[in-house]
Amino acid sequence: MDSQDFTLPLTGEVAVVTGASRGIGKAIAQRLSRDGAAVVINYTTNADKAHELVTKLTAQGGQALAIQADLGKIADIRRLFEQVKRHFGRLDILVNNAGVSGGQALDTITEARFTEIFDVNVRGVVFASQEAARCFGPAGGRIINLSSVLARHAPGNLVYGATKAAIDSITKSMAIELGPRGIRVNAVAPGLTVTDMGTSTPTTLQENAVKHTALGRMGEPEEIADVVAFLAGRDGRWISGQTIYTDGGYYG
Repeated sequence: MDSQDFTLPLTGEVAVVTGASRGIGKAIAQRLSRDGAAVVINYTTNADKAHELVTKLTAQGGQALAIQADLGKIADIRRLFEQVKRHFGRLDILVNNAGVSGGQALDTITEARFTEIFDVNVRGVVFASQEAARCFGPAGGRIINLSSVLARHAPGNLVYGATKAAIDSITKSMAIELGPRGIRVNAVAPGLTVTDMGTSTPTTLQENAVKHTALGRMGEPEEIADVVAFLAGRDGRWISGQTIYTDGGYYG
């Protein structure tokens, strides 16, 4: 086949990746860009890393834009999508990756911390998805939420785990609501992954997670990004309302 006839699978599409300046979000942004999408790199505070990623993606021939927005604030969410519409004129994919980890047990969690975690991990996902659904064109779109294996149980991190269980429920409900409009909604649930958050987990917990993972290691951000890209692309066109566990066979 003539190389000139080859078209990348997401050519002409626009994707917003929240919390994309580092870790899994960064890997997702890089993968979607490699697949041809113009990518919006959302960040909260890490402006240098976000703009560094934009520079890297554009140097590789992609289109990218960094936009600051705190997903815990509704006004910021609305501003994010207004800027996307003004700059690109369309939206096709939303990846709800931004999240706050808890790392606290029942005896130590505070009301303020509880509110902060739920504001970003749950409320932010709901209202970002609401804005995205309003931006998608007549052909529909794709929403991909980041869940976690901790949605099943998360002793010592119970509030974070509760937010991810909420994501699984929200994903199914949104898929049913939005399906008639051609919008697919799915979630990806990573296990322990080699990111700042993952490697800051106490060593004993890391070792225990690896011990109870069928493939015997932590995941890499790029491995999570591959599954997100599958759901974002045409090959995932008949999948909606699902949470896909991307955890190397974790059975802890």
